[in-house]
This record gives sequence, structure tokens and C-alpha cells, in this order.
Amino acid sequence: MRTRFLIFLTIVLLAEFYSFILIRSIAKPMANPWKAIIYTSYIAVTLFTWTSFILMRSLNWDAMPPMAKNLIIAFTMGLWVAKILAATVMMLDDVRRICMWVINYIYNPTTPDVTDEIAKSNGISRSTFFKRTALILGGTAVGAFLYGITNRYNYKVHRVKLKFANLPASFKGLKIVQISDIHSGSFDNEHAVSRGVEKVMHEEPDIIFFTGDLVNNKAEEIQPYTHLFSQLTAPLGVYSTLGNHDYGDYVTWPSDDAKRQNLEQLKETHDKMGWRLLMNEHVEIEKGNDKIAVIGIENWGAKAGFPKYGSMSNAYAGLKEKDIPFKVLLSHDPSHWDAEVIKDYQDIDLTLSGHTHGMQFGIEIPGLKWSPVKYIYKNWAGLYQKGAQHLYVNRGFGFLGYPGRLGILPEITVIELA
Repeated sequence: MRTRFLIFLTIVLLAEFYSFILIRSIAKPMANPWKAIIYTSYIAVTLFTWTSFILMRSLNWDAMPPMAKNLIIAFTMGLWVAKILAATVMMLDDVRRICMWVINYIYNPTTPDVTDEIAKSNGISRSTFFKRTALILGGTAVGAFLYGITNRYNYKVHRVKLKFANLPASFKGLKIVQISDIHSGSFDNEHAVSRGVEKVMHEEPDIIFFTGDLVNNKAEEIQPYTHLFSQLTAPLGVYSTLGNHDYGDYVTWPSDDAKRQNLEQLKETHDKMGWRLLMNEHVEIEKGNDKIAVIGIENWGAKAGFPKYGSMSNAYAGLKEKDIPFKVLLSHDPSHWDAEVIKDYQDIDLTLSGHTHGMQFGIEIPGLKWSPVKYIYKNWAGLYQKGAQHLYVNRGFGFLGYPGRLGILPEITVIELA
């Protein structure tokens, strides 16, 4: 923990140092009052971002107008990313300078380094190029994070067709809709959420699966939206499981009993909405003369200290003795697939997860899928396969922390089995 804090502190201080250097280079050739305006604006913005960062947890966000809250968070996050990007570019310029100085000192110790002057005679100097690049990247980052808040309800349907040799004939063509990570405590637009629910029902699913994180922390967060999510229905039912945020582990409770009551209320809410919550158990789904099994476990994470409430042994109890050829697992955290499922439960054909949100930030264009979360989670969005086993990681229906989506849109997954 101490090492992580020191790394974080080093990055923050370097970002601030290089940001000041960049601003100073912009202001230096200017005359007053513009020089004073630039420095004053820089100090004001820096104080704002530091204050927002320090008070992030203690501010009463619920009392703040939603748009003001979203703009503050997006601007603060965007500015920090901007400073880190700018610092990275400026550091590259410093590394370049040091390398050139060393090379020049070794081979031409009596000749000054004039590489920047030579470059300038043909246009701008390399240092000026790096500074302008840093400024453009920084400005783009702030603008992009502000733009991202307009996409937080821009639901995208991802369609996948999967073929399984052992799928019973009656289930050929089964249409599954998966949603995950609703995070109702972050919602601020009921009408926008209702459009997402309508999109799900427009797909006319045979069965619906929800893979955890109904709330951010408290069961009360979902109450204003239960009438919407109760509209999710399917001929073969709606099945759900819990995610790491559903247990209330990230807030302080007046007592252990209050925390337990919160979880019980959340379980009851699943039931009231018509969702069959699977708590380390399995159910058999019948269609025609055939059956498949749906297994649902509580949160089980192998990364970043996330809790392991799930128990595959309990969920699997009695299942091996049954003649059920096809099995679907609902497990919130995709790290569970690598850590346990493909090692010890190779008869599970399809695992459905969420959790990562695709970090709500990244690039998804034909031929390129990238997000910083890939450096933490090997399986972070979309379809993965090992042997005959498949994993699908939903990018999340809602949002958490950053009130937006930049490059990674909220997802409704439609899976057709063949």
C-alpha cells in the first residue's frame, strides 16, 4: 500500500511540475495583462482540481444539481488525465535532450548542442513541438472527458452468435439478453434509463441474465427504478446474481446488523422485480424435452482484493449427478473464469460476467479494442474462448465514478445459441 501511494504521489507531483513548466513557457513571451491572466487562471484551476480531488468523498453530491456534479467530476478527471499526458510528453522531451547532450558530450565535447536551433531554422524547434503536442493532448483530454458525459445513457447492443455441439435441440436459436453493472445509485435521468429497458425488451429475449452490481452501495438506490426494471420479462425468466458493490462493503454502516438488513432488502428487491436471484445455487431450465442448467454464484474476484463470497462447490452441489449437457454460469467478476472455472469446471460451456465496465474509457473501432483496464484484467470486454469454453464480459449498463462513457459505451448483450 505504501509503495502504491509513493508511486501515485510521484506521478501527481511530476504532472504538476511539468504542467507549470508548460504554462510558464506559454506565458513567458507574453506581456501583461495576458501573462497575469494565464498564471491566475492556472492557479485557480489547479486549486479547484486539488480541492475537488481532496473533498471528493466528503462533498454532499446528492444535494448538488446533477449537471453541476457531472461537470465537476468530468472536468476534474479530465484535467488530471490532461496533466499526466502533458507531463509524459514533456518528460520525453527532457529524455531526448539528455540523450542528445550525452551523445554530443562524448563525440563533440567542445561543440555546443545546437540541435534545437538547427531544427528551428527549418521550422519550429523540437522542444516547441513537444510543448505544443503536450498542450494539444491536454486540451483534448479535458474536452473528451466533458464530451463523455453525454454518452452515459447511449446504450449499444452487441450481438454474438455462439455454436455449441452439446446444446440440446430445443435450445437451438435461444436468444439470451445479458445486462450487468446497473449501478442505480449513479442514475440521474429516469427517462434515459427507461430507453435502455425498452431496448432490452425490443430484442424479445427468451431469457434475461443480470450479472451483478445493481447498486453502488445501498439497496435504497434502486428503489426509484424498480418500476422500470420490473418490466424486464422473458418466457424462460430473468435470473440475476450479486456483484461486489451489492454487499455494502464500501460505506460505513452504524452496525453489522444494518449492513445485513441492507443486503436482505436488496435480495427482496430482486424478488419484487421478478428476478430470480441465484445465491451459490443452480436452476434447471426446461424447454420441450430438454434441459440446461444456469448456475449463479455470489461475487468471486481474483484481482485487487475483491471479495470471494461465491462458492462453486455449493452452486454445483448435485449438478454432476444430473444428465444436463449444457451449463451457463453467471459470475460477476471475469477473473473468476481464469482462476477457477476453466481449471476445475470444464463442463461449463458459457460464463457471463461484467464488473470491468471496460473502464468506461477506451477505443473500440474495427481492428482495435483497447482500454487501460486490459493491464489489470486479461478478459475485460466482449467474447473470450479457451477450448470449448466461452466467456462473455459485458461492458456494463450503468456507470460509476466518472459520470460518462468515452469510447466504451453502455452495453446490452444479445447472445444467440446455435
